[in-house]
Amino acid sequence: MRPRLKILFTILLTALSLNTRAAHTHAQLLIAAETARPGDTILAGIHLEMTDGWHTYAPDPENSGQATEIKWQLPPGVTAGEIQWPAAEKITADGTTSYLYNNETLLLIPLHLAADLKPGALEITAKVSWIECLESCIPGDQEVTNAITIGSKTKPSAAAATLALWQNKPVHTLPSATPVAIAPAAAPVSLWTMLLFAFVGGLILNLMPCVLPVIALKILGFVSQASEHPARVRKLGLIYAGGVLVSFLALAALVIAVQSTGHRASWGMQFSNPPFLVALTALVTLVALNLFGVFEVTLGGGVLNPAGKLISKHGAAGAFFNGVLATVLATPCTAPFLAPALGFAFAQPPGVVVLFFVTIAAGLAAPYIVLTWQPAWLKFLPKPGAWMEKFKIAMGFPMLATAVWLYDVASAFYGERTWWLGIFLIILALAAWVFGTFVQHGRARKNLALAITLILLLAGYGYALEGQLHWRTALTEMPAEPLKTSAEGIDWQPWSAAAVAAARAEGRPVLVDFTARWCLTCRANKAFALEIPAVQAKLRELNAVALLGDYTHFDEAIGAELARFGRAGVPLVLVYPADATKPPLVLPAVLTPGIVLEALAKTAR
Repeated sequence: MRPRLKILFTILLTALSLNTRAAHTHAQLLIAAETARPGDTILAGIHLEMTDGWHTYAPDPENSGQATEIKWQLPPGVTAGEIQWPAAEKITADGTTSYLYNNETLLLIPLHLAADLKPGALEITAKVSWIECLESCIPGDQEVTNAITIGSKTKPSAAAATLALWQNKPVHTLPSATPVAIAPAAAPVSLWTMLLFAFVGGLILNLMPCVLPVIALKILGFVSQASEHPARVRKLGLIYAGGVLVSFLALAALVIAVQSTGHRASWGMQFSNPPFLVALTALVTLVALNLFGVFEVTLGGGVLNPAGKLISKHGAAGAFFNGVLATVLATPCTAPFLAPALGFAFAQPPGVVVLFFVTIAAGLAAPYIVLTWQPAWLKFLPKPGAWMEKFKIAMGFPMLATAVWLYDVASAFYGERTWWLGIFLIILALAAWVFGTFVQHGRARKNLALAITLILLLAGYGYALEGQLHWRTALTEMPAEPLKTSAEGIDWQPWSAAAVAAARAEGRPVLVDFTARWCLTCRANKAFALEIPAVQAKLRELNAVALLGDYTHFDEAIGAELARFGRAGVPLVLVYPADATKPPLVLPAVLTPGIVLEALAKTAR
């Protein structure tokens, strides 16, 4: 007997002999929020748990009547979207294919809350019907209920983590289903190809805006080294590469440690740590002040001498420090080729993670190794002279710009308390000036000047300590930053998987930009390829929905979505076609207007 006829026959016999609900499957309604705001879209899920050996069915293009059905009983103002079916096990017998769920499954459904809903509790009810089979098949049904409160803030429920976990699993993509399609599984990529991508990506990092200030320092160093003995030049090049390598090994160790604790590691994750941001901002400010000549680091003695030796552009310590600084400043940027390589690496065993980070380090350091091991090429650089002092001062400006950028990044964590960091930097600059003017170059009362320097540093540290004590409070109390940058700009809405599903259920294309405040590549993409009149007009023409995923504070749901598309960090820009059965287009890490417009044009085809 054909499998489908057998199923129908056993169902009929069981229905005639039993007048009770099937007892081998239990249904439960989960909702991702305890409290939600009017106008929100929240994620709900029907969790089906089957007794060992029993299974239920996913949608089938030949016979969709076997699939689980949900009939909602919703209060006014609440509407349910289409079911997002998780991937099912494919079984073929006697030429017939079926799609099964064994043990358990979770069917995801977006619930849309009307903007005019009044505050208060709402009861959400659904009748779930299914067919469960072992050696025979039995129809089953169960009414499930849960509640949600309409309020002024959205508060996740205890089930939010479970729903997020299932949300990141592969989906069932048969034509009869209406899933949130994801990018199709990529063809297997060899380890060697990804390692090549990692090397090239590290090489390109030298051209990214994050690293340009350090490159300026290296150019100055190359000019100074041009007349030195070739062996010393090669040695300094290797020491610089050693600084890069040690830094990347430290990053690899950090990634492995985070992953070993069960958390998600991401490229640039150290920028979610406010004390790290403060220390880096202070360090870059000191480098800029040194280049401006506010204080010198070539003189011995003094309290600032240890830092001075590091900041100095001369000698082994300076070469090593420049390598460390280049690595630290490179992590907010994602270069072409680097994004897929990192996405691949972060899913590998620890040994492979280390191998990839070493390869990226080799790419970042390669140009300097080549130059220092080819002394003849240094002859093309200008001869050392008085112009170098002016060039050094000029290079202080891009370093100062880096400090301003880091200050802006820190404001995302400190909110209105960002002023304390500004005061701290002013006090730090004043201390450096007092030290350089009265201790290093003064002739009298040096001890008094040194005491004033110490007092200023202690006062600055006091402000720093106050800010660190309050940063967590500031982070929780900080009002949400408006997503729309101008009246004429793109009408960005907060990203969620439910928001994507809701837009696609309406037949609308979706543009998703996963970004972060500390990501310079993201900012460049937004300024030059997204927030431009041509893209804005195209989005309006297509009636597309624009969603912004802010990864500044390393949101776990966004991190999982990045991993789902093979990325270890931002930027990630997706374009979902209006046809919900088609997967999204994954755009390159570095965008141009043409790339974005071409992707949007494909959504209507």
